[in-house]
Amino acid sequence: MKSAHILLVEDNEGDIFLTLEALNESDLNNKISIARDGQEALDFVFKTNGFEQENTPDLIILDINLPRKSGHEVLYELKQHHSYRKIPVVILSTSSSKTDIDLSYENYANCYITKPAEVADFLKVIASIQNYWFETASLPVN
Repeated sequence: MKSAHILLVEDNEGDIFLTLEALNESDLNNKISIARDGQEALDFVFKTNGFEQENTPDLIILDINLPRKSGHEVLYELKQHHSYRKIPVVILSTSSSKTDIDLSYENYANCYITKPAEVADFLKVIASIQNYWFETASLPVN
């Protein structure tokens, strides 16, 4: 059984619940960490402010609209840092704005997905993210 460490950066409790539900249904032995705002996500990845013992995630699922630091700010800072720029970042946002999509790719997001409104579709999207990144793609070794 494969194992993966996913950092979910999301402030909406309903979306956190649904994402955890979908990720836990797989055959992967996932470790799922949650950051509820942008600054907490950076602290987690950079191992600061109480997160010094955390392992580097294999994948980050990042919302755009977050408290303290936006997903765009988080993405920009991560991709500027040599040690963390190779972590795949999937943007999962309610925004379908061309500006948000373009800025995400300009800041080297690996993928941009607009959150589906229907629960069943949302669960399928999470399953497809997990399937692609952990069954199909080859990830860098942390």
